[in-house]
Amino acid sequence: MKQALRQLLSDLLSTVLFLVVYAVSGSIFVAAGIAVTAGLLQLAFLRLMRRRIEPMQLMSLGLVVVLGGATMLTQSPRFMMIKPTIVHFAVAAVMLRPGWMIRYLPEKVVQNVPEPVIVAAGYGWAALLVALGLANLFIALCFDITTWVWFISVGSVGTKLAAFALQYCVFRGIRRQRLAQSAT
Repeated sequence: MKQALRQLLSDLLSTVLFLVVYAVSGSIFVAAGIAVTAGLLQLAFLRLMRRRIEPMQLMSLGLVVVLGGATMLTQSPRFMMIKPTIVHFAVAAVMLRPGWMIRYLPEKVVQNVPEPVIVAAGYGWAALLVALGLANLFIALCFDITTWVWFISVGSVGTKLAAFALQYCVFRGIRRQRLAQSAT
């Protein structure tokens, strides 16, 4: 679990910083500037250390740079509300790569859960993000900002947490079953 969270935080560092700085400061400009700077520094650090830069890291940085810059240029609340749809669709596209999830899983899960199940779970995540992106687009275009804030901060995050819990239970159940079968 720690490995997965560490990898995810690394991949989404600039995005997480954007959200935290925006929540604290209320300034899209400050949040975008800090997120872009952090993303570029992280990329430079990875290159300097000769570490592999994963597609999710590149996508996260690209989204922060492009969408952060667009937010600063447009200064439009509607654009800000639509941005999560763009992010969800972009992340879903990266999640269509078979096996993307393997690097986030503990070794004991990779060894005991069949790869087709892991790949299917990855596709499930992509489908979930597309659905959340479409829901966000609908809410951003048809409702006020207060409704959107509730959806994006509670509904969207809650749905992802529920999906994570479900996946954890399924993978754990498969692992336990496999271990019980090998013990007999």
